[in-house]
Amino acid sequence: MGSRKKKGRDISGILILDKPAGISSNQALQRVKRLYQANKAGHTGSLDVPASGLLPICLGEATKVSGYLLDADKTYIARGQLGIATDTGDAQGKILKQQAVTGIDEGLLNQTLAQFLGKQEQIPPMFSALKHNGKRLYELAYQGIEVKREPRTISIHEIELLDFNGEQFEISVSCSKGTYIRTLIQDIAAALDNCAHVTMLRRISSGPFSESQMLGLPELERLVEQESNSLDELLLPVDAALRHFPDISLSEDNALSICQGRTLDMSGLPAAGCMRIYDQSDKFIGIGEIKNAGQLSPKRLINME
Repeated sequence: MGSRKKKGRDISGILILDKPAGISSNQALQRVKRLYQANKAGHTGSLDVPASGLLPICLGEATKVSGYLLDADKTYIARGQLGIATDTGDAQGKILKQQAVTGIDEGLLNQTLAQFLGKQEQIPPMFSALKHNGKRLYELAYQGIEVKREPRTISIHEIELLDFNGEQFEISVSCSKGTYIRTLIQDIAAALDNCAHVTMLRRISSGPFSESQMLGLPELERLVEQESNSLDELLLPVDAALRHFPDISLSEDNALSICQGRTLDMSGLPAAGCMRIYDQSDKFIGIGEIKNAGQLSPKRLINME
């Protein structure tokens, strides 16, 4: 009989990875999964291969809450090159158009950026992971096929000019989910009667997580080589992804009822929404949902045994 495959670890938590440019989000995920020898892992909110920065990696039971991070607001630092348009919207693509960059100064650029604040409609790029008739748009794009994309409502909360050298501009953008920074850079250039593509994109925040919490793959790999026990200590708790939800602590009996799938009749609950549920010893049980006034039902339970 063949040797049995070694079992991984049932470890749970969230790692705030600083994804390097040049690898896919899935490749970064698989490297982290191997380093932790985790049985289960997933990431939230993919970054393109050329992009770098904050990528939450959910291990074990944390994968149950990963969906709540997909809806989170995000912040990026992006650099746009004026005068050159590419088919992908970034430096990896084929040049489609070139034009001179004239008559653009910091004042005009700031005025233009201000026009993009707030809610707006944005047409997703062809080089994206959105699906059309079961196929990813980028798969069609690589075949030279372009299809009509419906505009989507996004929101730019903040946008700031960080640098401008006459041809390249760098901006900080805080935005809603579903915002394509490549498209934003192209739209900014179009508003300036010019064209552009992204030369650098880095995510520095996502929901409750910020740049200061990021850890790089070299650091993680070094700890593994040193056989350090501190690797697990770098993981954030599962409920760190849910700080935007109000919390509630339950008595022993109520905690048991929730874990058995029962709905609780309680006073003092919010009118609607989700809540973080803890037992009497402050152990995180999972996510509850208020479906009717004064009733709390289990929505996503977490098993940390």
